[in-house]
Amino acid sequence: MAVGRYVVMPDHVHLFVQGTLNFVLAQWVRLLKRDLSTVIPIERPHWQKGFFDHLRNSESYAQKWDYVRENPVRAGLVKQADAWPYQGELVRLELM
Repeated sequence: MAVGRYVVMPDHVHLFVQGTLNFVLAQWVRLLKRDLSTVIPIERPHWQKGFFDHLRNSESYAQKWDYVRENPVRAGLVKQADAWPYQGELVRLELM
């Protein structure tokens, strides 16, 4: 399992992840929420039920990334996407 690009917003997070053939995204998200709940310095984080799984092929990867990285601009947090400090890429995902 690998986390590629990400954008952390004040009330949600976007993660581009990739796993092996037996990777179960729903299980990983559940565990991520559980683990983050133990380290986030608030009394009780609120997590929405489930998650959104939008990207399944390399054809739309660049388009989805462009949309996601513009989130801070659309939210009025920065004027340009590059100015948002809570984004990046942990590993380069191998696209199929």
